[in-house]
Amino acid sequence: MTPPGDGGRDSAVELRSLVKRYGAAGHERRAVDGLTFSAARGAVTALLGPNGAGKTTTIEICEGFRRADSGTVRVLGLDPAADGRALKPRVGVMPQSGGVPGTARAGEFLKLVASFHATPLDTSALLERLGLTEHARTPFRRMSGGQQQRLSLAVAVVGRPELVFLDEPTTGLDPQARHATWELIEELRAAGVSVVLTTHNMEEAERLSDRVVIVDHGKVVAEGAPEELTGAERQLRFRARPGLGLEELLAALPAGSAAKESPAGHYLIEADVRPELLATVTAWCASHGVMTEDLRIERRTLEDVFLELTGRELRA
Repeated sequence: MTPPGDGGRDSAVELRSLVKRYGAAGHERRAVDGLTFSAARGAVTALLGPNGAGKTTTIEICEGFRRADSGTVRVLGLDPAADGRALKPRVGVMPQSGGVPGTARAGEFLKLVASFHATPLDTSALLERLGLTEHARTPFRRMSGGQQQRLSLAVAVVGRPELVFLDEPTTGLDPQARHATWELIEELRAAGVSVVLTTHNMEEAERLSDRVVIVDHGKVVAEGAPEELTGAERQLRFRARPGLGLEELLAALPAGSAAKESPAGHYLIEADVRPELLATVTAWCASHGVMTEDLRIERRTLEDVFLELTGRELRA
């Protein structure tokens, strides 16, 4: 990977008060509702949110496939709607379902895409890197979902872009392919490429991203580095028989502590985890004849934060 050109600005993507509506007048729905955030150059920015939060619409506006109703969007300092011709050689996009012809052979299609760029990556090396060499002559429609996903990633990066939009890049991948993809994304960042990533894999977002933007109902509900969002708070988890009297346990814990059982037999204590707290919990369990298992102390994860902010109900 070679470093991208210097665009002279700090932000690869900058959105200000972005609005996008769908539906007839009087029955409009705001898919994007005043969205404001930026993605730094040479960094990985994860855009997270539940289904229907406005992520896909936002990315499509950034890619120039849709126009915003109001607000401003700048990608590498340009307007993707007005300056699409100038942006296309500088931006890599993962083609989604239907983006690759079903009859196209993987190797031939990647070479075709590479031919549109001035200094593309070596397609044979890229196919080998992503474990697709054996499938170079396989038609796209006959490839597995994971193989199609890896080819889509190759299409996004083969032109040595300055900015890459990756939408669920590891969906359907086995652990080996997922880690290979993560390593490739880390190499892109090390080469100075800007990456905007959408994913439902919170482990992926926490590992890869320099900055996380969480959106819900078309608005930003939180943003920051992963460690800023998860904080330094730690929590205590253990397993025991279902139905413990948590109100009685909480009475023995410091003020401000919280306890819950979810799922049955799995307990979480959120508090200032100190030796005294651990002793109190184990003593309470012992005095009530409760045998604890898998007792551990851990910090909050990005998934914990995501669920706290967006809720636990299922979304269509």
